[in-house]
Amino acid sequence: MRRRTLLTAAASALTAATGALATGCDSGASARASGRGGRLTYGVWDVYQLPAMRKAAREFERTHPGVTVEVQLTPNGTYWTKLRTACTSGTAPDVFWMNGPNFGLYADSGQLLPLATDGPDAVVEPSAYPPDLFSLYHWKGRQYGAPKDFDTVALWFNKKLFERAGVDPPDGTWSWEELIENARRLTDRRRGIHGIAAPVWAQENYYDSIAQAGGWVISKDRKRSGYSDPRTIEGLRLWVDLIHRHRASPTLQQLTDTDPRQLFQSGRVAMMQACSYDAATFWEDRGIRDQVDVAPLAHGRHRASIIHGLANVVYARTPHPELAREFVRFLSGRKASLIQGRYGSAIPARNGTQEPWTQAKPSFNLQVYLDAVKDAQAYPISANTAAWSHKEQQWLARAWSGHEDLTDAAHSLTRAMDQLLAQEGKSGS
Repeated sequence: MRRRTLLTAAASALTAATGALATGCDSGASARASGRGGRLTYGVWDVYQLPAMRKAAREFERTHPGVTVEVQLTPNGTYWTKLRTACTSGTAPDVFWMNGPNFGLYADSGQLLPLATDGPDAVVEPSAYPPDLFSLYHWKGRQYGAPKDFDTVALWFNKKLFERAGVDPPDGTWSWEELIENARRLTDRRRGIHGIAAPVWAQENYYDSIAQAGGWVISKDRKRSGYSDPRTIEGLRLWVDLIHRHRASPTLQQLTDTDPRQLFQSGRVAMMQACSYDAATFWEDRGIRDQVDVAPLAHGRHRASIIHGLANVVYARTPHPELAREFVRFLSGRKASLIQGRYGSAIPARNGTQEPWTQAKPSFNLQVYLDAVKDAQAYPISANTAAWSHKEQQWLARAWSGHEDLTDAAHSLTRAMDQLLAQEGKSGS
């Protein structure tokens, strides 16, 4: 929930801020003093990751005498608003977290310093991370983000409800047809139980099924919407049909009134797709810890799991650009990645350091999230992802609720999205 909130909740604020960001920071300001000593600030938003980030900062201080790093936590509900204000006033943290949906806006408006990827000044190694994750933070020929962690998507299930319904647990071989059939078998309206939760969630639900159907969200040149493609609509229909045709999911209103995770944790839905960071939420709930587990996603024409992840970026107006880059280099290295993995709150992005994360919650089969990388597809973004993702939620919610035919909603979304992408092209020319 923490990551998903940040992927969607800032949409309207970011759209309104585009002009301010474009003029508020000058990438040329990075030529200011780059002294090696002094104090760095590091902006983060997740309280569950705070201990690991503080531990990494202390380790950096230990190996860099005279340097202090202040880890600044801003609650996720206000992170982007405060960051935007700090950028325009020149007071943003020297290093801060970035996500995919917001990255294009900050990179395109000169908020971030580029990071070398080869030679003696290399900050980040391209081969050290999943390719789709690394490329997520590449913009107009330059790398601006050093991958910190990643999240893929998998299928959580309630073992007790499966046993009661006489359904074998998912084992990674399920097709969409088997997912639907078993969701129907698990639905027990007399007890108020549904087989699966089908909220209007992008990364966790319809981005995955669109990719599994062979559809697409945005063209590679980021100029066109893929929502009118028949296979994209097929990927969307999976979720709409689970609600209206198969009646195996709560209604959109029910999923809006009560967070789907709460429905899953209370035993009112038997399955839900969730990102890897949600493992921490389920682990903390001792009432269900031994009752739930996780399996690979069901597949359509293809196997696919959307990959996203956070990156560490350097503020363009930091007074310590070289030291900030050095801190990012450290955060991207093996030592800091292992620290993050041992705390278990997020999967380290660096290859070969993820095993501690899987071991931190031994009763869950978390290896499925690592295995999903081989079928990963990148989270779709553009220069102003927030603008069209807001439209995406509006139009798709109408189809999920039954107020609009799915095909009609998809075509309307395509027109709205194409218009916004055309505006991006004009502003970037």
